[in-house]
Amino acid sequence: MLITFIVLYLLASIAIGLYAATRVKNTSDYAVAGRSLPLAVVVATTFATWFGSETVLGVSAQFVKQGLGGVVEDPFGAGMCLVLVGLFFAYKLYQKNLITIGDYYRLRFGRTIEMLCSIIIIFSYLGWVGAQVTALGLVFNLLTQGAMSVTTGMVVGTLIVLVYTLFGGMWSVAMTDFVQMIVIVVGLVLIAWYAADLAGGAGRVIDYAATAGKFRFFPENASAHDWLFFIGAGITMMLGSIPQQDVFQRVMSAKNASTARRGPIIGGICYILFAFVPMFVVTAAVLVMPETAAALLADDPQKLLPTLVLERMPLALQIAFFGALLSAIMSTASATLLAPSTAFVENILRNLRPNMSDQATLKAMRLSVLAFTLCVLTYSITMQGSSIYEMVSGAYQVPLVGALVPLAAGLYWKRATTQGALAAVFLGLGVWLLFIVVPGWSELFPQQLAGLLAAACGMWAGSLLPQWFGNQREAVQHFAQSAA
Repeated sequence: MLITFIVLYLLASIAIGLYAATRVKNTSDYAVAGRSLPLAVVVATTFATWFGSETVLGVSAQFVKQGLGGVVEDPFGAGMCLVLVGLFFAYKLYQKNLITIGDYYRLRFGRTIEMLCSIIIIFSYLGWVGAQVTALGLVFNLLTQGAMSVTTGMVVGTLIVLVYTLFGGMWSVAMTDFVQMIVIVVGLVLIAWYAADLAGGAGRVIDYAATAGKFRFFPENASAHDWLFFIGAGITMMLGSIPQQDVFQRVMSAKNASTARRGPIIGGICYILFAFVPMFVVTAAVLVMPETAAALLADDPQKLLPTLVLERMPLALQIAFFGALLSAIMSTASATLLAPSTAFVENILRNLRPNMSDQATLKAMRLSVLAFTLCVLTYSITMQGSSIYEMVSGAYQVPLVGALVPLAAGLYWKRATTQGALAAVFLGLGVWLLFIVVPGWSELFPQQLAGLLAAACGMWAGSLLPQWFGNQREAVQHFAQSAA
């Protein structure tokens, strides 16, 4: 019965996505939904895209092991990213009427920076989408009680998401996200209510978490080394997610600049607050089934929440939970399949084939979605056994060190130049890779923070030094002419 309801829900999601696909007439419709989404849909799609497998399975498991201090990257960093986008980036970018974030790099710094930053952004999606595909395989494996392997579950789940994303683009993503957000909120609230009852009340769950030190957020009695790594973890998704195509597409899909600004702010705040729900449920699971919880925490903490639902909750709540979980995963997966594919076509392929018509570009975007999906599926199968939380957080280090500084400096520093942007990209990535490769360096100083600082120095030096040398040369020439 559970599997039957889940299959019906999946078919309904596909139907909604395919219905939305009827609105797609050109590349603007496919990439940014014709810039026509109202505030409620922008909030829903930013929330639903962020609220993925790592929030339900990864964050909750990390919270039980390490408390709030262990989830500084997500949900706190991830949610604050959306707030920062709304406060400082959305309005300025929306005014430029762009399709992708790579278009901004081209307008501000030229085609070389456009292609470099686009490649960085596209590459970063492997980890994030891979985490969603991994979660889909895990869910189908649990639902079928092992009858469907994790690998087969990955393939089946990916094909479902691919169907409506391939045809409907941003219109399908937005409409399915709106429905899926409702399912996520209702389903997880019901699960939390029942879990609290099983554990002896919400107060008992909260008291247990407080007693166990789970609410400790900042490092206690920490050294400078501990604070550096705490800051490094916090900025990874908070800043690394800003120069991302999926965030940009939601901003560009809004019907006006005000909606583009307010949508991410509201969505980010809602995301941070609602992420506490799965944390609460997993904490309740530790009280409800202590022996099973201890075994799962030692083996695979990501299975703790689904196990509680399957073993201790009635069928109606099992349907609600897996409907919410699949909604969370599919909403994120669809958005993160679309984003790198549109960026590839708009910012790389069109540079190689500049005379492509709008219809040819639309066809190329759909083919790119298919190709990227196959790449991600292969990557996910290869990376089986990796932590969902770590796959997601690790993915954002690349745009953090390679693409953030050119974006922020380009918008807010008039003296930023193409030379500075090049220096920022190469220094940021170079120092980050150096800290990864050299043994022990990443244990002494956070590699992502080192890369970000190097990128900032590269932008400053690359922009100002050529100007300074040019001024000195002109001064010398002027002095020589005066002396003559």
